[in-house]
Amino acid sequence: MSTDPSKAFNTVLGNQTERRLKNVFERLSGTLQRDALIQETTSQLRELLQVDRLVLYYFYRQWQGRVTFESLSDAQYTIFGSTGPDECFNGDYAAMYEAGRVRAIADIEVEPIQACHRDFLRSMNVRANLVVPVLTPKGLWGLLVAHHCQSSRVWTANDVEAMQRGAATLATAPEIRGS
Repeated sequence: MSTDPSKAFNTVLGNQTERRLKNVFERLSGTLQRDALIQETTSQLRELLQVDRLVLYYFYRQWQGRVTFESLSDAQYTIFGSTGPDECFNGDYAAMYEAGRVRAIADIEVEPIQACHRDFLRSMNVRANLVVPVLTPKGLWGLLVAHHCQSSRVWTANDVEAMQRGAATLATAPEIRGS
């Protein structure tokens, strides 16, 4: 009794196709879960902190990133897709954030910061900002950034703690930790 070679080939091909489709579905499912978690986290933090904009700046390459998520108090504050000035965010700054640096600026007009940083923040209508790293086992994954655009703002210890909890939530999510 012999087996039809074309039937065996079709069975193997069908199994490979099924495995590939399953892998694609699992990746898409993980991406959707990650996106939902990030959007929920940024929205909750913006509402809690009562800021104009809360964004996730994601590093897609070493120290090159872009705003991939944002929660806004008003659509006029959108900066979705924007990138940071490369000359301002270099390896020295990245190393500080990899070490857990939190940066709170109450007023960009009086804070001693680099001119390119001040100009960059002005271009996005930022008056005060709070930056917290999202650290995974692989390193600096992104930055959670709260922007207050309408006026200066003194950031409280509770504000910093809320942002750090949000960053930790993101960093420990399997969909992010594994990416």
